[in-house]
Amino acid sequence: MLDTIDAVMAALRDNDARPYGRQRTVTAEELVDAAGQFDDTGLRAMALLELMEAYEYDGERSKAPVVFARVLKLWDTDPGSFGEWATQQVFWRFKWVATSLLGTPDVPLASVRRWHGEMRDRYRAAGHGLQPYYAQRFHLAAHIGEDVQDAYELWAARPRTELSDCHACEVRAAASHLVRQGDDAAALEAWRPVLSGESTCAEEPYVSHAQALLPLLRQGRLDEARSSHLVGYRFARGKSGLARSVGQHIEFCALSGNEPRGLEILAENRDLFGVTGDPSGRLDFLTGVEVLVAGLARAGHGALTVSGPPGRSWTVDTLLAHLRTEADALAARFDARNGTGAVGSRRRDRLARRPLLAEPLALGVRAAAAPELAAVPVVPAVPVRETEPEPEDFAALVLRARELQLLGHPDADRLWRRIGERLTAEGEAAVTGAADADRLGTVGQLRAELAERRAHAALDREDWEEGAAELRGAGDLFEREGLAGRALAARTRALVAVLVGDDSGDGDAAGTARVVDWAALDAALARAEELAAAPGGPALADDDYLVVLQCRAYAAHHELVLALPEPPEEPPAEQAGRFALTVTAYREAAAARGSVRRLTVARQYAADVAARQGRITEAAEELRTVIAELEKAGQPWHTPRAYGLLGQALLQNGEQAEAVEVLHRALAAAARWADESYPFAATYLMAGHASAHLGDTGAAIRALSEAAGRFDRKGPAAAGDAARTRLQLADLLSSADRTADAVAVLESVLADAAAAGPDDRLFAQARLDLARGLYTLDEYRDAAEEYLRLAALLEGWTEDLHLRTMVAAEAAVALALADRWEAAHAARSRALAAQEQWPQTGPVSAMLRQFARLVVQREGAEGLEQALARLAEADAVRERAESAEPVADAWYLRASVHYERARAYAVADRYEEALTEADLAITAYEAGGERAETPRAEAVRLAALIEGTDLGRTSAARGRLAAAVERCRGYGLEEAAEILADLRERLAD
Repeated sequence: MLDTIDAVMAALRDNDARPYGRQRTVTAEELVDAAGQFDDTGLRAMALLELMEAYEYDGERSKAPVVFARVLKLWDTDPGSFGEWATQQVFWRFKWVATSLLGTPDVPLASVRRWHGEMRDRYRAAGHGLQPYYAQRFHLAAHIGEDVQDAYELWAARPRTELSDCHACEVRAAASHLVRQGDDAAALEAWRPVLSGESTCAEEPYVSHAQALLPLLRQGRLDEARSSHLVGYRFARGKSGLARSVGQHIEFCALSGNEPRGLEILAENRDLFGVTGDPSGRLDFLTGVEVLVAGLARAGHGALTVSGPPGRSWTVDTLLAHLRTEADALAARFDARNGTGAVGSRRRDRLARRPLLAEPLALGVRAAAAPELAAVPVVPAVPVRETEPEPEDFAALVLRARELQLLGHPDADRLWRRIGERLTAEGEAAVTGAADADRLGTVGQLRAELAERRAHAALDREDWEEGAAELRGAGDLFEREGLAGRALAARTRALVAVLVGDDSGDGDAAGTARVVDWAALDAALARAEELAAAPGGPALADDDYLVVLQCRAYAAHHELVLALPEPPEEPPAEQAGRFALTVTAYREAAAARGSVRRLTVARQYAADVAARQGRITEAAEELRTVIAELEKAGQPWHTPRAYGLLGQALLQNGEQAEAVEVLHRALAAAARWADESYPFAATYLMAGHASAHLGDTGAAIRALSEAAGRFDRKGPAAAGDAARTRLQLADLLSSADRTADAVAVLESVLADAAAAGPDDRLFAQARLDLARGLYTLDEYRDAAEEYLRLAALLEGWTEDLHLRTMVAAEAAVALALADRWEAAHAARSRALAAQEQWPQTGPVSAMLRQFARLVVQREGAEGLEQALARLAEADAVRERAESAEPVADAWYLRASVHYERARAYAVADRYEEALTEADLAITAYEAGGERAETPRAEAVRLAALIEGTDLGRTSAARGRLAAAVERCRGYGLEEAAEILADLRERLAD
């Protein structure tokens, strides 16, 4: 019931604690009505100011001026009823109203300027400096595009006042001005204290992260751009008051080659289409979305279904038409009001932007929207070499495609695609009517070759079953045309095609490994020998014969790899012997026929097995020889896999620096030759691991982000690998103190958990990492929810049951910090019950100590009894655990309880008992040796504060500190020594 002033004030305080959004705004409106029933100016003003704040941060800025007019009326009537905070807010909110008026095209420019004058006069009359007034003048000039530099200098040259925008917001304004002037480098330098987190406020650095995205891209600072997107978007997501920032993140995705991510953000923020209370922010949001959908339309994706205003379905084309109509009209209204074309010009400049990168920037997060776009990036790749020309003459086209195919040249695929297009369009006439048609063979042969290429395409996209089926079909077609050798080669490939899925470095294994059909492979070899010895000349081409031998060698390699024990154990004799025989036969035959391509494949098989058996030096030497031979033979397009294997071997041998260099060579060569079948994802993953081992965190983050994105492109089969890669990426980001980035990555893993299959352990780890990340970011309510979801998942587990105890303990603390005490105590009880069955003494003790600390923080001396009870529980938990078995770091658990008990007694003004407990903590830490010196120093600091400040025994406290300073320096703890020395000096004063 809101029938008393106290009740309304309590409701105002409760509403102030709510997050900004519709619920808070509606409640604020109701509280204004409730306050109006009382003749209390201060209460009415507080309610109106709360409503104005709700409008400001809920995308309803246009309503603020009317509310503030009521506040000013109360102020002019009874200023004495305004408290110190409310008085300050009256003058502060003049700026909000100025922004609201400027951002509403229906408000005449003369009215905006009159308000500026009102603000100036009120500030002068109250004795306030005019820097905030000149800031509004600058914002007006920047908006209409007139006298901008003069207005900027008038503002920037004036000293800040108590009513100036916070430092971070003013930095953003200055940096944005530099961006508009075309000086991205200077803007980013100006932004440095905000983007680095040195200068912050309620909305910063997050709003600046959004505005700095494109300058960072244009300056080539891609790692920072990635981080700004991850951190900034998490904050802006779903916030009506930050529609402008959401639009900037969508635009960034469009211009960084991350269109699927942009569509996902659009879907998550679909409700922003209904936010109309901030026309200026709405225009920027609509324009950002238009940059994305216009790019998709240009790329031919007009029929793609996308999210738009609720109430109907949308495609790229229909949404684009809708956006253009509304946003053009809104920009025109601003320009008509302003009497300039600045707003429309800025909009046109944004729409004229094109992708800034040749390849998509790997963001590290998964985008589930529009998987067809993820597989084929909208950003066109920059040519990296001179490609094979496509002969116009059909016969020449086919003959050249066959030559390139024999060499394994990557351009053969493109020529064969063109052949298929022409055969479809022209029919058999393309063959029969071609010059030199007799050299082409039959139409049936050509169709068989195209079937073979389809098989290769299926295998490249890891559709092993389809690839094998296409190969069998090609074999039948070749046989029908009397090409027995080609038929045999295709059918033999089909026998081993399904084995590749078991060995694939990218994507999850397909389940139980398939058994090699050696009877069929032996029959294939016998048939090859028969065809090679046929009277009247061989019916088997050299390369077809080598294909049969390669398939046998590959099958033996596959079988041996599955059977290999951990080094230095010897491999099974049967598989090892078969591998040696088949690889030797393949190698010798390739050498005899002068096929460098086939010879180097045989050597790569041998090198791979050597590396797996721990013979790294031998493997590396073999692979370097392979690379040299391929380069000498003029076939560099075959080097990427050799480089990749060499990098893997070096990484396995602990030679990370050289491994990174070699893996990057592999990636560069594969990209240069457009080898779409190359395992990019696995190679980037290895490069990330190597870089992390070297301490090059930035390079490791880039590589793992790229690996995750590459796994995504491979579709559902690789979703588990993508998720595992992101867990590693998140762990790396957390270790680099980039927790917000890590949380964004983990959220993307869990947002599409079903895509990666039923790997409960993977997602349990992801949820645990996310909960801890949110806790680190002080997002306790969200952290608690993640812990509770994790607890529900663990209920079905029959192993690792100790995790239930740990999760309950950590959840209890998060709930307490979120001020959900009833739920926190329930979680504490669950943790204590679980401790009896599945002990996790450290986490449970930490929970109880944290409860004790939080209770006295919240209740002061009145909470002492409850705090002591929690600490007694902590001691009891440790003692019961120690009675069963030794407890790791029991000294720490014992000392930490004494330390917390000392703090609790000190809060309750029971200083002698506090000092006794602090001394007990110091003594208990002694048992921990050198590891305990840092917490011991903290216990000394607490004891000295109690002794010198609360008990007045300054001399004893200073003596205690002097000894502790020397001890810390002896252990090399300079920071701790400085803290203690500083306290000693302050006690002297």
